[in-house]
Amino acid sequence: MPVQTRGGAPARSAAHGWDLPRFNDAAAPEAEAALLECFGSRAWAQRLAAHRPYPDTEALLAAADEAVYDLSPTDHTEALAAEVSPGLRPDAPRSAHLALAAAHAEYERKFGHVFVICLDGYPPAEHPDQVLAGIRARLAHEEDRERAVTADEMRRLARGRLTVLVSSR
Repeated sequence: MPVQTRGGAPARSAAHGWDLPRFNDAAAPEAEAALLECFGSRAWAQRLAAHRPYPDTEALLAAADEAVYDLSPTDHTEALAAEVSPGLRPDAPRSAHLALAAAHAEYERKFGHVFVICLDGYPPAEHPDQVLAGIRARLAHEEDRERAVTADEMRRLARGRLTVLVSSR
C-alpha cells in the first residue's frame, strides 16, 4: 500500500527532484503549485512561497509547521478536500479491500471527510494494518478530538512531502 497521496499526482511528479535552491529561486506560481502538491491549502502555499528563500530544509519545515497552525478552519477543509484516503495494493485479497472500504465509509460518514494518516516510519508491509488500526481507534474520537488529530496527521504528511520536494535525487 502506498503512503497516502493527494489527487493530482502529475504536478507532484513534475516537481520531484527539486532541491532547496531551485525551490527558493522558482517563480512564485511554480513554487505555489509545487507546495499545493504537499498540502492542499492555497493560503499555506502562498505564505510559504512568499517567505522564500529558506536557508535550509529545517527552516522550511519550521515555517510549514507554523503556517499550518495559523490556518483557518476553511483553509484546513480545503487542504483536507485535496487528500485521497490510503488504499491497498490492487493484488491484495478482495476481503481486505472490502474491510478497508467499509472502514473508510464509516469514518467518512461519522466525520464528513476522508481518513488521513501519515505512515512515515512504518515499513510498507505494515501500512494496511496501521491504516485499519488507525481508523478503528479514531472512530472512537469525538469530533473535536478527531479534528485535532487529523490536522496533526496533515501537518506530518506535509512535512514528509516537503522533504521529498526539496531533496535532490
